[in-house]
Amino acid sequence: MNERVVRGFYDRFAGIYDVVFNGLLQSGRLEAVRAMNLRPGQSVLEVGVGTGLNLELYPRGVRVVGVDISLPMLREALERQHQRPPVADVRLARMDALRLAFADDAFDVVYAPYVVTVVPSPRRVVAEMARVCRPGGRVVLVNHFGSSKKPVRWFEKRLTPLTSHVGFRIDVPLDAILGVPGLVKEHERRVNPFGLVRLVVFGKRA
Repeated sequence: MNERVVRGFYDRFAGIYDVVFNGLLQSGRLEAVRAMNLRPGQSVLEVGVGTGLNLELYPRGVRVVGVDISLPMLREALERQHQRPPVADVRLARMDALRLAFADDAFDVVYAPYVVTVVPSPRRVVAEMARVCRPGGRVVLVNHFGSSKKPVRWFEKRLTPLTSHVGFRIDVPLDAILGVPGLVKEHERRVNPFGLVRLVVFGKRA
């Protein structure tokens, strides 16, 4: 999937993103933040912060850095931050998920909400997330992954050329991002209506 096409879609879509995706996907965001089990003093990198729908969910005393490749989406997140200041310490920056401008082992939790099937190279993004996660920390994903059931997989394969035009793929299997060096899958469960989205939590080896 072409990076320019994806960025262009989200640039154009920023103003109505919340209307379409807030209620539909918010339960998965809530589950993801709960799974982080955050404590005061810890740090979170949110990869693909979008319009900032997660920002109000982080607890007080946590430092959050939210990055996104789309400037219009970040402007929406900044406006949200001004209107409803989060209790966590939040900073926003424009950044490509494939090239995170942070040192190794910089964050306690690295989180990507509905991102890994939007980017051109899901495995590279997860590897970058693992790189900037400290040993003993967690990498948290909430995303739709392609089905292992043959009839559903067949349908997803044929629908993906259409969904790619609007910024995401639906045929990427979970296996495509497993086995990233240093990451061990701790648990996985289905979230959101109809269980079409999965919450996957990895631990980074100490």
